[in-house]
Amino acid sequence: MYLLPKIIKYLVDHYKFSSYTPAQMANTKSAIKRIRRISKQTEVNKARKSRFRNALKKMQLLIDSKKKDEALKFLPKLNSELMKIAKTGIIKKQNASRNVSRITKKIAAI
Repeated sequence: MYLLPKIIKYLVDHYKFSSYTPAQMANTKSAIKRIRRISKQTEVNKARKSRFRNALKKMQLLIDSKKKDEALKFLPKLNSELMKIAKTGIIKKQNASRNVSRITKKIAAI
């Protein structure tokens, strides 16, 4: 008499979590929860990083088009955006400071 191995059904969508699925599927509840949490956090981080890049691009467009007044008005918003993202650890604080510093120099040079 042949016994079939016990099949455990996980509540994880293998297609959604494919980038985080190790060679062998997670075999504990906590590991499955961790995979779910990482994927949610990855989405949040991608959205934040996108806002960071878009803010830098917008400022660069203002600088390239030599709109000094608009660039000066947008500078505090940009600084705030960069510091929020640095606070969450997506980029380092030094990186945010360096970006603001370089942009400030570019605005002054207009």
